[in-house]
Amino acid sequence: MAISCSNHNSFHSKAAVWQHLINNQSPVSAIDLAVGGRPAPSSFSLPSCSSPPALAARRSSPTRRERRSWGVRFFFFLAAMRRAAWVGGGSITFRRRVMEGLAAVLLLYALVVLALESPLVSAPLPGGAAAVARKLHLSAAGAVARSAPARPAKEPRPAVVVAGPSARARGRDRDRDRLSRFATGLDLRLLDTARSGPLRGQIADAVAAGARVFAELEGLDGANATTLATPSGGGGEGGGEPPPARCPQSITLSAEELRARGRVVELPCGLALGSHVTVAATPRAPHEERDPAIAVIRDGEAPAIVSQFMVELQGLRAVDGEDPPRVLHFNPRLRGDWSGRPVIEQNTCYRMNWGTAHRCEGWRSRPDEETVDGLVKCEKWIRDDDEHSIKSKTAWWLNRLIGQKKEVNLDWPFPFVEGQLFVLTLSAGLEGYHVSVDGRHVTSFPYRTGFVLEDATGLFLNGDLDVHSVVAGSLPTTHPSFAPQNYLEFSTVWQALPLPDEPVEIFIGILSSANHFAERMGVRKTWMSAVRKSPNMVARFFVALHGRKEVNVELKKEADFFGDIVFVPFLDNYDLVVMKTLAICEYGVNVVSAKYVMKCDDDTFVRVDSVITEIKKVPSGRSLYMGSINIQHRPLRHGKWAVTYEEWPEEVYPAYANGPGYILSSDIADFIMSEFTKQGLTLFKMEDVSMGLWVEQFNRTRPVEYIHSSKFCPYGCTDDYYTAHYQSPRLMLCMWQKLLEGRPGCCNVR
Repeated sequence: MAISCSNHNSFHSKAAVWQHLINNQSPVSAIDLAVGGRPAPSSFSLPSCSSPPALAARRSSPTRRERRSWGVRFFFFLAAMRRAAWVGGGSITFRRRVMEGLAAVLLLYALVVLALESPLVSAPLPGGAAAVARKLHLSAAGAVARSAPARPAKEPRPAVVVAGPSARARGRDRDRDRLSRFATGLDLRLLDTARSGPLRGQIADAVAAGARVFAELEGLDGANATTLATPSGGGGEGGGEPPPARCPQSITLSAEELRARGRVVELPCGLALGSHVTVAATPRAPHEERDPAIAVIRDGEAPAIVSQFMVELQGLRAVDGEDPPRVLHFNPRLRGDWSGRPVIEQNTCYRMNWGTAHRCEGWRSRPDEETVDGLVKCEKWIRDDDEHSIKSKTAWWLNRLIGQKKEVNLDWPFPFVEGQLFVLTLSAGLEGYHVSVDGRHVTSFPYRTGFVLEDATGLFLNGDLDVHSVVAGSLPTTHPSFAPQNYLEFSTVWQALPLPDEPVEIFIGILSSANHFAERMGVRKTWMSAVRKSPNMVARFFVALHGRKEVNVELKKEADFFGDIVFVPFLDNYDLVVMKTLAICEYGVNVVSAKYVMKCDDDTFVRVDSVITEIKKVPSGRSLYMGSINIQHRPLRHGKWAVTYEEWPEEVYPAYANGPGYILSSDIADFIMSEFTKQGLTLFKMEDVSMGLWVEQFNRTRPVEYIHSSKFCPYGCTDDYYTAHYQSPRLMLCMWQKLLEGRPGCCNVR
């Protein structure tokens, strides 16, 4: 039989070979058949078919076609064995055992082929388990990226290169270009105008100083910036970071030491669970006040007789230049309260935003009222309106002696008396603060959201009080963070998206101070996430320069990484906030071409969806001015927020929306920038009043739709809010979580 070798691997050629063997019953070795070998020459012979060297090398490892060829060979081998067994007339039992064995071998072979053919198993996995772990990690990262899209970097951050002067020069050029790109396009030189009034001198000085600081900041390369931003001193070998500061576990101050410190006890690492502070003091005699903060005096009435003092836990390390948050305000009012009775009032405060006061007026807390660590919020003391007749005292003793009540509750007087020494102990429990006076529990105050023990870095004593000594014990020896910039999380999840090429629906400008690192991070992680996910919205922080170089260096690093900060290059001053408002209008009109421009503060929580819904209710093409609008407000001529007649000669302000959050249409913003270019704007230190003045000027030529809504809350948070002011970063996280759960609400009241 002659067999052509033109197609040695073809199925038909091998079928012919096996058919010849079967028909002629050639004595072929089972091993030869199993391995695909050739039969003995006495049976027949195959022509020699030589393979090219490349093909031979490739066949060092079997291919898929060869593995299939082996399967065909094995199939015909089984057929030959069965035919030989039948022809030979072998035993049925023997044939059955042989067939069962061959079936097992065939099943094993099929499993091996399946394993070799499967791409999931045969695909190489470099690194083994490490590669699998990397794959799972990337999948998790991808899920995060889908939930909060990251801003793709148009250019990488410049690396710190020390190879030579040319490399450092190129790094400085890149830093300068990047910083200039983040600067506002507002020409601050146009602010030097007679219409600036009393602000003219302040503006000129702030712009000149800001130009110098900004130029110096532009000249810093990455290495110098890192050196300036790294705290000096301490450190281990090689100049590493200094070890964390250790704080005392207890503090004891005498009356003289306390007076020298301004009646402030610094608690460097705050408080912890189980910490306690003990104050020994004596209330002073009452005095007259004509304008008390705790009572209302009408015209012609006699001055109020007041005796009160305050024990406060404050966050002394919050932000330089601002009133520290009051983590706990404990205020016993012996005389002078508006109720006419002695009371104890407790509260919290953040940026002048007081929470709901908790007052103990002499009545014991109701049985159904929640307790704090099992203690009532208010204990009972004898009030002035209690009847102390002989009959009532006799009935009281009879009730106890007869046994109508198992517990004997004594009525104590108000725990503080003028001229009498007391010992007050304030302790931090699991659920709140507990206050005891002379060993007796008086009141408990539950912790409130946004105010934590570690933030209570100072004890402040004020009012009609002579303090003899202060002892603080069980204090933590380390603090998680001293620097506000340590709250920054340099994650690409929080980076801003590139500016869209098309006009947007709304641009949100956020006023911020250079050292408000924690506030900006709180905004990025909460309501600003909704802005990043929308192609029709853009939000940016507008920040002026700080007087401290290290703060500006940290600010530059923050702006470089997150890409959401716009520099207004002047030295920051509260009276010049109006310059940031102008920069917001310029950015909204000239950079993003927004249909609406919104202004808010970095402690304002914005429900973006609700704001967009309200905007869409306004017919297209109308000029809009929306917010919590004040009408016929008069300037204060006395106090902290006093306005002189030189600054504002009129008796009333124009209608204006409160500064924490308002919206205006793009035509008004464009008009403001046009008047600014022509130096026709009147500037006032209160930026929201200035905006009302400019809108009134625009309203003379084109009607403006003033829309007032109390849901733009200027003094805290109310139910169903659009914006909520005076929200700390922790409160924002709480409000954002509620918003994600579909139950928007406030978090500053428990």
